[in-house]
Amino acid sequence: MSDDILARVGAVIESRKGADPSTSYVAKLLDKGLDSILKKIGEEATETVMAAKDGDPKKVVYEVADLWFHSMVALAHFGLKPEDVLAELARREGLSGLAEFAARPKT
Repeated sequence: MSDDILARVGAVIESRKGADPSTSYVAKLLDKGLDSILKKIGEEATETVMAAKDGDPKKVVYEVADLWFHSMVALAHFGLKPEDVLAELARREGLSGLAEFAARPKT
């Protein structure tokens, strides 16, 4: 179910590219550009943290859904799809988090 809904939401976001910004929230966000998308991701991340600090599991789910949605808009901005993130998670599956972190290129 999870990857199906992500693919469906991703397809809807993709279909909003080039739509009239006055009739679509996603089109409006994409039209405003990357800085506006990133600002929304920052706001949603902060709201997720605040919901977690409040200890309300329903609020946490609600805010994480907003965070994921806006992150998916950012993916679309870069021509990426939720499947790209799922593939990366699959690549990391079974890898120790510490080993994965140590294997990252040093910048």
